[in-house]
Amino acid sequence: MAEEFRVALAGNPNVGKSTVFNALTGMKQHTGNWAGKTVDGAEGRFSYGGTDFVLEDIPGTYSLDSGAGEENIASDFICFGGAQAAAVVCDATCLERNLSLAIQTIEAIPRTLVCVNLMDEAESKGIAVDTEKLGLLLGVPVVGMSARSGRGITEMKELLCRLAAGETSTPPEPVRFPEPLEEALSRLERTVPERSPEVSGRMAALRALEGDRSFLEKAGLPGFEASPEVSSIRAELAAAGLSEEKIRDAAVAAVMGRARNIAAEAVTFRNASPHSRDRRLDRIFMSRRYGIPVMLALLGFILWLTIVGANYPSELLGKGLFALGELLSEGLYAFGAPGWLEGMLVQGVYRTVAWVVSVMLPPMAIFFPLFTLLEDFGYLPRAAFNLDHCFRCANACGKQAITMTMGFGCNACGVTGCRIIDSPRERLIAVLTNSFVPCNGRFPTIIAMTTMFFVTAGGWGASLLSALILLGAILLGVAVTLAASRLLSVTVLRGEPSSFTLELPPYRRPQFTKVLMRSVLDRTVFVLGRACTAAAPCGLLIWLLANVSVGGDTLLADISGFLAPAGRLLGLDGVILMAFILGFPANEIVIPVIVMTYLSTGSLTELTDLSQLRELLTANGWTTATALCMVVFTLFHFPCATTCMTIKKETGSLKWTALGFALPTAAGILLCACINLIAGLF
Repeated sequence: MAEEFRVALAGNPNVGKSTVFNALTGMKQHTGNWAGKTVDGAEGRFSYGGTDFVLEDIPGTYSLDSGAGEENIASDFICFGGAQAAAVVCDATCLERNLSLAIQTIEAIPRTLVCVNLMDEAESKGIAVDTEKLGLLLGVPVVGMSARSGRGITEMKELLCRLAAGETSTPPEPVRFPEPLEEALSRLERTVPERSPEVSGRMAALRALEGDRSFLEKAGLPGFEASPEVSSIRAELAAAGLSEEKIRDAAVAAVMGRARNIAAEAVTFRNASPHSRDRRLDRIFMSRRYGIPVMLALLGFILWLTIVGANYPSELLGKGLFALGELLSEGLYAFGAPGWLEGMLVQGVYRTVAWVVSVMLPPMAIFFPLFTLLEDFGYLPRAAFNLDHCFRCANACGKQAITMTMGFGCNACGVTGCRIIDSPRERLIAVLTNSFVPCNGRFPTIIAMTTMFFVTAGGWGASLLSALILLGAILLGVAVTLAASRLLSVTVLRGEPSSFTLELPPYRRPQFTKVLMRSVLDRTVFVLGRACTAAAPCGLLIWLLANVSVGGDTLLADISGFLAPAGRLLGLDGVILMAFILGFPANEIVIPVIVMTYLSTGSLTELTDLSQLRELLTANGWTTATALCMVVFTLFHFPCATTCMTIKKETGSLKWTALGFALPTAAGILLCACINLIAGLF
C-alpha cells in the first residue's frame, strides 16, 4: 500500500474550512456561519491523481502564537504534528487578517497551499483578489475558490498533487523584524542545536527570545531559552529596550505588517465600503436599543411557527403510527404469539417509540431548519454578542451564550459545544448550567400545558399567546442559568471572567437546500434516533411496571403512592414525579406515562386531542397551579440520560456529573415548592 500524504487543513475561524474539508473528503462535518465550529480535529481521506491523501481538519486559529486552548491544538499540529504539507483556507472578503496565519504556516511548513475561499462573496462586494500575484508575493501556490458551490475544489486537488510530488515554489524572504531583533535572530539561529528537525532554526530562536518554554520543549529543545547564548542576547536586547513582551509584540507587528503589504498589492476594491450592508444590519441586530428586542422577536417568531406548524402533522403521524401498532399486534397474534410477548413488544416498546416520534418529529422538523437558517445567515454570533454582558456579570464567559443556544436543540449537544470555551473554570460552569434551558424534548410538554390551562381561546391569537408564554418560560430558563452561573462562580468555581475573541462573520444568504438537509439529517434524525434508542428499553420497563402486580396493585401504582407525599409538597402528585423518573431516558414520554397511569391501561394510550387530555388531568385533581408547577418542573429537573453521559465524558468526573444532575433538580424543587405555597394562600 502506498504511503499516504498527510495535509493539515488550517485557517481562521469561520472561513469555510469545514466546507472545504467536506468537499474534499465527502465527510459531513457540520458547518455553520459562526466562529469556533471546529473544536476537535477531524480526519478524512481522499484520492486524486494516483495519490492518497489524509486531510486533518484542525481547529480554527488566528495565529500560531495564540495561547487559547483549542487554538494551541492547531498550533501544535502545524508545528509538530508531522504533516507533510498544509492548506491554509483564507476569507477573500477580509484577506489581510487571514494572511498572518498563512505567513506563519509557510514558515513552519514550506510546502503550503493557500486557498482563498468565498471568492463569490468577495466579488459580490466589489472585492477583487489577484491570486497569481498573491502566489508570487507569498512564494507558494494559491487557488481561488468558493467551496460551497464546488468552485476551485478540482484545482485545489491538482495543486495538492503537485505538492505531494515535490513541486514547490521559491519561498519569499522571511519576515523582517526591527533591526536589533533581526540581528539577534541571525546570530542565535546558528546556535540552535540540531535536535529539532521539524522546526526551523529561526523559529526556534524567536521562541527562545520570547521565553516560550512550552514550544521549545515540544520542539525537543528543553532549556534552550535559558542557555548562555540566549541569556546573553536577551540581555543585550533588554538593554536596547526590548523585553520578552516587547519582542512578542514586535514579532506580531512584523507579521501583520507583512500581511498588510501583501494584501495591499493583491487586493483591489471596486466599492468604497464593501462591508456597508453588514454594518447597516449590525446597527439593528447589535444596537443597545434594538438588539435584545429583535433577538426576542426572532425567537418568539420561531416558536410560534413551530407551535402552529407542528400540531396537525403530529396528530396525523400519531394516528398513523398507532394504527401500524394495531397491525403489528394482529400479526403477532396471527403467528400464535402469547399475549405477554405482544404486550412487551407492541404495547411497551413500539408504542413508546411511536409516541416519541409523533411528538418530537414535527416540531423538530420545523424548529431546527429555522434555527439553522439563522445560523447560516450569521445571526447567532450577534445573539451571543448581545448576551455577552449578561454572562460577564455572572462571572462567566460570553461564549456560554452560544453553548446555551445550542442547548435549545439538545442539551447534550450544548454540553459538547462547551469545548469552545478556553477557561476550564468557565467551561465547567457552562457544562453544569446548560440543562437549565429547555431542549427540544421538553417543548411539547410545556406547549401542551400552556394550551390546555393558560390559553382558553382558539385560532391565531391562541397560538400567538402560546408562543409568548413559551418564550417567557425560555427567558426564565435563561435567567436561572445566569443566576446558577453566578452562584457557581462565587462558590465552588470561584474566579474572574476571562476575555475572549468572538468573530462576527459576514451576513450570508442561507443555502436553503443544504440547511434543510443538514437540519433534518444531522440534527433532527440524530436527536430523534438518540431519543428512540433510549425510549425503547424504557418502554419495556414501563410496560412491566404497569402490568406486574404485587398485593393487588401494579408496581406503577405502588411507586406513585410512595411518591405522593413528595409530589404534594411540590404542587404535583406521585404520578407526575414517577413519570419524570421514568422519563430519564427521554423527556418526551413524561405525558404518556402520566396518561397511562391515570387510565390504568397497562400501555401508553393515545388521546385524540388536548381537550380529552385536559379532562383526564382535571378529573385527577389538576388545577392551574398544578399545570404551572408542571411547566416549571419540566423546565428545571435532572437532565436526560444522554446529557448526563455527555457531562461525564466532558468532565471525566462523577462528582461534576452529580452536580450537573442536582443543580437543575434543586432549582425545580425550590421553585415548585414556592409556587405551591403561594397557591395555598389563595
